[in-house]
Amino acid sequence: MDWLSTENTIAVLTAALGLLATVGALWYERRVPRRKRVGYRVQMDTAIGDNVRTGGANARLGLFDETPEMSDATLVLLRVENDGSQSITDADYTGRALHGLTAVFTGRTIRGLAVTAPTGADPLMEHFTAGAGLRYEGSTLHIPRVPLNRGQHYKLLVLLTGGPVGGEVTMSGGIQAGEVRPNRSTTPDDKPPLFSRPAQLLTVLLTLSVTALASIIVLRDASPPPIECATGELTVLGSTAFAPVAEELADKYEKDCPGSDITVAAHGSAAGIRELDDEGKKSGGSGAGEGRTGAGRTGAGRTGGQGSPPLLTFSDGPKSDGFPRLAETRVAVSVFALVLNDRVRIRNLTRPEVRRLYRGDVRNWKQLGGPDLPVVLVSRGSSSGTRDTLQRRVLGGAFEIKASSNDCLSRDDPSVPVTRCELDSTDQVLDAVGRIPGAIGYSELRSAAGLEGLHRLNLDGHEPSVEGLDKSGYPYREIEYAYTYGRPPADSLASSFLAYARGTGLDVIRTHGHLPCATPEGLRICGDDA
Repeated sequence: MDWLSTENTIAVLTAALGLLATVGALWYERRVPRRKRVGYRVQMDTAIGDNVRTGGANARLGLFDETPEMSDATLVLLRVENDGSQSITDADYTGRALHGLTAVFTGRTIRGLAVTAPTGADPLMEHFTAGAGLRYEGSTLHIPRVPLNRGQHYKLLVLLTGGPVGGEVTMSGGIQAGEVRPNRSTTPDDKPPLFSRPAQLLTVLLTLSVTALASIIVLRDASPPPIECATGELTVLGSTAFAPVAEELADKYEKDCPGSDITVAAHGSAAGIRELDDEGKKSGGSGAGEGRTGAGRTGAGRTGGQGSPPLLTFSDGPKSDGFPRLAETRVAVSVFALVLNDRVRIRNLTRPEVRRLYRGDVRNWKQLGGPDLPVVLVSRGSSSGTRDTLQRRVLGGAFEIKASSNDCLSRDDPSVPVTRCELDSTDQVLDAVGRIPGAIGYSELRSAAGLEGLHRLNLDGHEPSVEGLDKSGYPYREIEYAYTYGRPPADSLASSFLAYARGTGLDVIRTHGHLPCATPEGLRICGDDA
């Protein structure tokens, strides 16, 4: 799947915005000012006298019937609670008076009061004293500065006379960075909800949105989009380290797209770039584009007439400035490793030590704590991208010492202090290092895995690995570029094959130990290492 596609970008941004909105709503509910809140509600307002204007019959017994003052009496149960998101202390009440809240029972006179608290909240009762401001006069009840944890409550049972059932009941008071307001009951004695209804609704909607977007991406990953196949012939040149990937991609593409013929002829990154540029100039291409690749080719892989050749080159690292007409596409991050013959049991080298080796300053492995064996440098030719990457990323831009041997066994040039040979391919390097005691070379990471006679080296304590590459600091790595002569048309085989490599072929790239650029981690490295 191409993670850089427009629809993927929109999906990811929408999901990110949804998550941010959800987190923001929850944070707002819990953290913004005015989240300290005292809520109150009337849970009961009933007549206990026979002369109360209730509109209904009333029967009394005992003290209710024998006390004349109770003929117009009512009972009100008032619940007071902290229904905000933060605790309230006695210092949060801002009024100048001793008490913290005031309840007014309009049109009625207070005759008595009982305060109750739920089980486990007995310490609240210590605050309901006259010394703390608890008193009533006429229709007004003064309530002390009672500290309330989030969700905590108490109840006031008030005996009233002189007014009808259902008269207005209001409560007021000042709360630092908060408010006092009436609330609604759900079921009796339930704790207030942690978040408001708008926040709950927003959370549900955004969660559904994010889930739907994730499902779309997962389902589309499970069923890759159809390939835009192209027919014709294409030759893939360049990196021998990346050649196994190119060969498997070519085989899979030919199976998925009948009528295509892709040949992999890898002889080194620099050689592939030169051949591509030469063939482009011969074909008369301007670098702005090419004719339809499937139109066929003649001679050494050229299209007839104007246009670009049906060639594509993979390169370990960027081309030089001397090829301005070549257009690049970043495909993957390749990891390379130094490989050492098993007779030398060194497992880690620092970059300064590697530079000394390839300058010829270290002639015997015992100079680096190894056995008494002469150093043999098994290298690639000057067209090798793996060698170029070593020189730029590990040797600090320095060149290797000149070659002194043709067979990697005997030193033919006595002016060179160590034996150094140059071979044509990664496989040849690995074979020589595995056979020759004291030999050291370099290779694409996966190619050097599990071979007899040699082992891979850590650099500066960093293990050569694709896993966590963006954080490990392992230096011997390079972007794998794909080059074409100009930008090929969208319906050409070169364009289709590149799209295949960056989409359906991602698993092939991963399988061979490379990190695709078209993944989140690969995208970061391909951008940072450019």
